[in-house]
Amino acid sequence: MTLRTRRAAVITLGAALAGGFAGPALARQPDAGDGADLGRGKPPLRHAHAHNDYEHPHPLSGALSHGFGSVEADIWLVGSDLLVAHDASELDPTRTLESLYLAPLLRRVRAGRGRVYPGYDFSLQLLIDIKTPGDPTYRELARHLRNYGSMLSLCEHGRVRRGAVTAVVSGDRGARGPMEEEPVRRAFYDARITDLGTGVPASFAPLVSDAWGADFTWQGVGPMPARERDKLAGIVAAAHAEHRQVRFWATPDQPGPARDALWRELLAAGVDYLNTDDLAGLEAFLRAHR
Repeated sequence: MTLRTRRAAVITLGAALAGGFAGPALARQPDAGDGADLGRGKPPLRHAHAHNDYEHPHPLSGALSHGFGSVEADIWLVGSDLLVAHDASELDPTRTLESLYLAPLLRRVRAGRGRVYPGYDFSLQLLIDIKTPGDPTYRELARHLRNYGSMLSLCEHGRVRRGAVTAVVSGDRGARGPMEEEPVRRAFYDARITDLGTGVPASFAPLVSDAWGADFTWQGVGPMPARERDKLAGIVAAAHAEHRQVRFWATPDQPGPARDALWRELLAAGVDYLNTDDLAGLEAFLRAHR
Protein backbone atom coordinates (compact mmCIF):
# COMPACT_ATOMS: atom_id res chain seq x y z
CA MET A 1 0.00 0.00 0.00
CA THR A 2 1.41 3.41 -0.97
CA LEU A 3 1.71 6.15 1.65
CA ARG A 4 -1.05 8.20 -0.05
CA THR A 5 -3.38 5.18 -0.19
CA ARG A 6 -2.57 4.20 3.39
CA ARG A 7 -3.38 7.67 4.70
CA ALA A 8 -6.62 7.76 2.71
CA ALA A 9 -7.56 4.42 4.21
CA VAL A 10 -6.97 5.76 7.71
CA ILE A 11 -9.15 8.82 7.07
CA THR A 12 -11.90 6.57 5.71
CA LEU A 13 -11.59 4.28 8.71
CA GLY A 14 -11.81 7.28 11.03
CA ALA A 15 -15.12 8.28 9.52
CA ALA A 16 -16.43 4.74 9.85
CA LEU A 17 -15.40 4.53 13.50
CA ALA A 18 -16.71 7.93 14.50
CA GLY A 19 -20.28 6.74 15.05
CA GLY A 20 -19.37 3.72 17.13
CA PHE A 21 -16.35 4.88 19.11
CA ALA A 22 -16.81 7.78 21.47
CA GLY A 23 -13.23 8.26 22.63
CA PRO A 24 -9.97 6.70 23.81
CA ALA A 25 -10.34 3.43 25.72
CA LEU A 26 -9.33 4.30 29.27
CA ALA A 27 -10.59 1.08 30.82
CA ARG A 28 -8.02 -1.00 32.63
CA GLN A 29 -6.33 -3.51 30.34
CA PRO A 30 -5.21 -6.94 31.56
CA ASP A 31 -1.51 -7.18 32.36
CA ALA A 32 -1.22 -3.43 32.06
CA GLY A 33 2.08 -3.37 33.90
CA ASP A 34 1.04 -0.80 36.50
CA GLY A 35 1.98 -2.77 39.60
CA ALA A 36 4.83 -1.43 41.66
CA ASP A 37 6.12 -4.98 42.20
CA LEU A 38 7.28 -5.20 38.59
CA GLY A 39 10.90 -4.20 38.15
CA ARG A 40 11.95 -4.92 41.73
CA GLY A 41 15.09 -6.90 42.31
CA LYS A 42 17.10 -6.68 39.09
CA PRO A 43 18.10 -3.18 37.99
CA PRO A 44 16.50 -1.75 34.83
CA LEU A 45 18.36 -2.05 31.54
CA ARG A 46 19.01 1.45 30.25
CA HIS A 47 20.26 0.18 26.87
CA ALA A 48 17.22 -2.01 26.09
CA HIS A 49 14.69 -0.73 23.53
CA ALA A 50 11.54 -2.73 22.76
CA HIS A 51 10.92 -2.21 19.05
CA ASN A 52 7.19 -2.27 18.14
CA ASP A 53 6.45 -3.20 21.73
CA TYR A 54 2.68 -3.31 21.14
CA GLU A 55 3.07 -6.45 19.00
CA HIS A 56 4.01 -8.53 22.04
CA PRO A 57 1.32 -10.52 23.87
CA HIS A 58 1.49 -8.09 26.81
CA PRO A 59 2.30 -4.58 25.56
CA LEU A 60 4.34 -2.51 28.01
CA SER A 61 4.16 -4.98 30.89
CA GLY A 62 6.21 -7.57 29.01
CA ALA A 63 9.00 -5.09 28.32
CA LEU A 64 8.94 -3.77 31.89
CA SER A 65 9.07 -7.27 33.33
CA HIS A 66 12.35 -7.70 31.40
CA GLY A 67 13.64 -4.37 32.72
CA PHE A 68 13.60 -2.44 29.44
CA GLY A 69 14.48 1.23 29.49
CA SER A 70 12.65 2.17 26.31
CA VAL A 71 9.45 1.03 24.58
CA GLU A 72 8.10 1.92 21.15
CA ALA A 73 4.52 2.48 20.03
CA ASP A 74 3.37 3.35 16.50
CA ILE A 75 0.38 5.69 16.40
CA TRP A 76 -2.27 6.56 13.81
CA LEU A 77 -4.57 9.57 14.09
CA VAL A 78 -8.16 8.41 13.56
CA GLY A 79 -10.61 11.20 14.30
CA SER A 80 -9.32 12.51 17.62
CA ASP A 81 -8.03 9.11 18.71
CA LEU A 82 -4.45 7.83 18.63
CA LEU A 83 -4.63 4.16 17.70
CA VAL A 84 -1.64 1.86 18.11
CA ALA A 85 -0.78 -0.49 15.24
CA HIS A 86 1.90 -1.20 12.67
CA ASP A 87 -0.38 -1.18 9.63
CA ALA A 88 -3.71 0.47 8.84
CA SER A 89 -5.30 -2.96 8.42
CA GLU A 90 -4.55 -3.71 12.10
CA LEU A 91 -6.24 -0.65 13.62
CA ASP A 92 -8.49 -1.47 16.56
CA PRO A 93 -10.42 1.30 18.38
CA THR A 94 -9.76 -0.35 21.75
CA ARG A 95 -5.98 -0.24 21.30
CA THR A 96 -5.12 3.39 21.93
CA LEU A 97 -1.95 5.07 23.12
CA GLU A 98 -3.76 5.92 26.34
CA SER A 99 -5.12 2.45 27.06
CA LEU A 100 -1.92 0.57 26.23
CA TYR A 101 0.72 3.02 27.47
CA LEU A 102 -0.18 6.36 29.02
CA ALA A 103 -2.81 5.26 31.54
CA PRO A 104 -0.93 2.10 32.67
CA LEU A 105 2.29 4.06 33.03
CA LEU A 106 0.60 6.71 35.13
CA ARG A 107 -0.85 4.04 37.45
CA ARG A 108 2.55 2.42 37.72
CA VAL A 109 4.35 5.70 38.44
CA ARG A 110 1.84 6.55 41.15
CA ALA A 111 2.21 3.09 42.69
CA GLY A 112 6.00 3.37 42.43
CA ARG A 113 6.17 6.72 44.26
CA GLY A 114 7.10 8.66 41.17
CA ARG A 115 9.16 6.02 39.39
CA VAL A 116 8.52 3.42 36.69
CA TYR A 117 11.13 1.24 38.41
CA PRO A 118 10.81 1.90 42.15
CA GLY A 119 14.13 2.67 43.78
CA TYR A 120 15.86 3.70 40.53
CA ASP A 121 16.35 7.31 39.47
CA PHE A 122 15.53 6.55 35.89
CA SER A 123 13.27 7.99 33.16
CA LEU A 124 11.64 5.43 30.88
CA GLN A 125 11.73 6.43 27.21
CA LEU A 126 8.38 6.14 25.42
CA LEU A 127 9.22 6.35 21.72
CA ILE A 128 6.09 7.35 19.79
CA ASP A 129 6.39 6.62 16.06
CA ILE A 130 3.89 8.69 14.05
CA LYS A 131 2.43 6.84 11.06
CA THR A 132 -0.09 9.44 9.87
CA PRO A 133 0.80 13.02 8.77
CA GLY A 134 3.02 14.44 11.45
CA ASP A 135 1.58 17.93 11.91
CA PRO A 136 -2.03 17.06 12.83
CA THR A 137 -1.03 13.84 14.58
CA TYR A 138 1.46 15.59 16.83
CA ARG A 139 -1.00 18.36 17.68
CA GLU A 140 -3.48 15.73 18.86
CA LEU A 141 -0.73 13.85 20.68
CA ALA A 142 0.25 17.05 22.52
CA ARG A 143 -3.35 17.43 23.71
CA HIS A 144 -3.34 13.85 25.00
CA LEU A 145 -0.01 14.28 26.77
CA ARG A 146 -1.26 17.27 28.78
CA ASN A 147 -3.38 14.87 30.84
CA TYR A 148 -0.23 12.98 31.90
CA GLY A 149 2.02 15.92 32.68
CA SER A 150 2.67 14.75 36.23
CA MET A 151 4.79 11.85 35.00
CA LEU A 152 6.30 13.29 31.81
CA SER A 153 9.58 15.05 31.20
CA LEU A 154 8.99 18.67 30.23
CA CYS A 155 10.83 21.27 28.17
CA GLU A 156 9.88 24.84 29.05
CA HIS A 157 11.57 27.61 27.08
CA GLY A 158 14.57 25.35 26.47
CA ARG A 159 14.93 24.15 30.06
CA VAL A 160 14.31 20.46 30.68
CA ARG A 161 12.70 18.96 33.77
CA ARG A 162 13.04 15.20 33.82
CA GLY A 163 10.02 13.08 34.70
CA ALA A 164 9.43 9.39 35.27
CA VAL A 165 8.63 8.97 31.56
CA THR A 166 10.18 10.80 28.61
CA ALA A 167 8.07 10.87 25.44
CA VAL A 168 10.13 11.06 22.24
CA VAL A 169 8.39 11.58 18.88
CA SER A 170 9.67 9.69 15.85
CA GLY A 171 8.20 8.72 12.49
CA ASP A 172 6.68 11.28 10.13
CA ARG A 173 8.95 14.32 10.00
CA GLY A 174 5.97 16.68 9.76
CA ALA A 175 5.80 16.71 13.57
CA ARG A 176 8.92 18.84 13.79
CA GLY A 177 7.25 22.13 12.85
CA PRO A 178 4.54 22.20 15.52
CA MET A 179 6.98 20.85 18.10
CA GLU A 180 9.44 23.68 17.43
CA GLU A 181 6.63 26.21 17.83
CA GLU A 182 5.79 25.12 21.38
CA PRO A 183 7.39 27.10 24.22
CA VAL A 184 6.32 24.29 26.58
CA ARG A 185 6.52 20.66 25.39
CA ARG A 186 5.85 17.32 27.01
CA ALA A 187 7.58 15.47 24.19
CA PHE A 188 10.98 15.53 22.52
CA TYR A 189 12.11 14.93 18.94
CA ASP A 190 13.92 11.91 17.51
CA ALA A 191 16.46 13.44 15.13
CA ARG A 192 18.54 11.73 12.44
CA ILE A 193 22.29 11.40 12.07
CA THR A 194 22.15 14.11 9.40
CA ASP A 195 20.97 16.51 12.13
CA LEU A 196 24.27 16.21 13.99
CA GLY A 197 26.32 19.38 13.78
CA THR A 198 23.39 21.53 12.64
CA GLY A 199 22.83 23.31 15.95
CA VAL A 200 19.54 21.64 16.87
CA PRO A 201 19.32 21.96 20.68
CA ALA A 202 19.56 18.74 22.68
CA SER A 203 16.66 20.08 24.73
CA PHE A 204 14.59 19.64 21.56
CA ALA A 205 16.19 16.49 20.10
CA PRO A 206 17.93 14.40 22.77
CA LEU A 207 17.94 11.28 20.56
CA VAL A 208 19.31 10.52 17.09
CA SER A 209 18.19 7.38 15.30
CA ASP A 210 18.86 5.83 11.92
CA ALA A 211 18.47 2.57 10.03
CA TRP A 212 21.56 0.42 10.54
CA GLY A 213 21.72 -0.47 6.85
CA ALA A 214 21.73 3.17 5.81
CA ASP A 215 25.18 3.64 7.32
CA PHE A 216 26.71 0.17 7.66
CA THR A 217 27.02 -3.06 5.69
CA TRP A 218 28.33 -5.30 8.49
CA GLN A 219 25.69 -7.72 9.80
CA GLY A 220 27.69 -9.35 12.60
CA VAL A 221 29.39 -12.08 10.54
CA GLY A 222 33.16 -12.06 10.83
CA PRO A 223 35.11 -9.10 12.19
CA MET A 224 33.59 -5.66 11.88
CA PRO A 225 35.46 -3.74 9.17
CA ALA A 226 37.79 -1.20 10.74
CA ARG A 227 36.38 1.58 8.56
CA GLU A 228 32.86 0.89 9.78
CA ARG A 229 33.97 0.61 13.41
CA ASP A 230 35.64 4.00 13.11
CA LYS A 231 32.53 5.45 11.48
CA LEU A 232 30.33 4.12 14.29
CA ALA A 233 32.66 5.55 16.92
CA GLY A 234 32.59 8.90 15.16
CA ILE A 235 28.78 9.02 15.06
CA VAL A 236 28.50 8.17 18.75
CA ALA A 237 31.20 10.65 19.73
CA ALA A 238 29.53 13.44 17.76
CA ALA A 239 26.12 12.69 19.28
CA HIS A 240 27.43 12.44 22.83
CA ALA A 241 29.38 15.69 22.42
CA GLU A 242 26.00 17.31 21.68
CA HIS A 243 24.43 15.56 24.71
CA ARG A 244 22.31 13.23 22.58
CA GLN A 245 21.71 9.50 22.74
CA VAL A 246 22.03 7.12 19.77
CA ARG A 247 19.81 4.32 18.46
CA PHE A 248 19.87 2.23 15.30
CA TRP A 249 16.83 0.37 14.05
CA ALA A 250 16.70 -2.67 11.73
CA THR A 251 19.81 -4.25 13.21
CA PRO A 252 20.08 -8.06 12.81
CA ASP A 253 17.70 -9.61 15.35
CA GLN A 254 17.82 -13.35 14.78
CA PRO A 255 19.27 -15.13 17.84
CA GLY A 256 22.80 -16.33 17.28
CA PRO A 257 26.48 -15.35 17.14
CA ALA A 258 26.02 -12.62 14.51
CA ARG A 259 23.46 -10.72 16.58
CA ASP A 260 25.58 -11.07 19.72
CA ALA A 261 28.67 -9.83 17.85
CA LEU A 262 26.82 -6.78 16.57
CA TRP A 263 25.35 -6.01 19.99
CA ARG A 264 28.83 -6.23 21.51
CA GLU A 265 30.18 -3.74 18.99
CA LEU A 266 27.28 -1.36 19.61
CA LEU A 267 27.86 -1.46 23.36
CA ALA A 268 31.62 -1.03 22.95
CA ALA A 269 31.04 2.02 20.77
CA GLY A 270 28.72 3.56 23.35
CA VAL A 271 25.43 3.24 21.44
CA ASP A 272 22.73 4.05 23.98
CA TYR A 273 19.85 1.79 22.86
CA LEU A 274 19.92 -1.71 21.41
CA ASN A 275 16.84 -2.33 19.26
CA THR A 276 15.07 -5.70 19.46
CA ASP A 277 11.84 -7.67 19.18
CA ASP A 278 13.33 -10.40 21.40
CA LEU A 279 12.75 -9.15 24.94
CA ALA A 280 14.13 -12.18 26.77
CA GLY A 281 17.12 -12.44 24.42
CA LEU A 282 18.26 -8.87 24.91
CA GLU A 283 17.70 -9.01 28.65
CA ALA A 284 19.88 -12.12 28.91
CA PHE A 285 22.58 -10.53 26.75
CA LEU A 286 22.72 -7.26 28.68
CA ARG A 287 22.67 -8.86 32.12
CA ALA A 288 25.55 -11.09 31.03
CA HIS A 289 27.49 -8.05 29.78
CA ARG A 290 26.98 -5.63 32.66
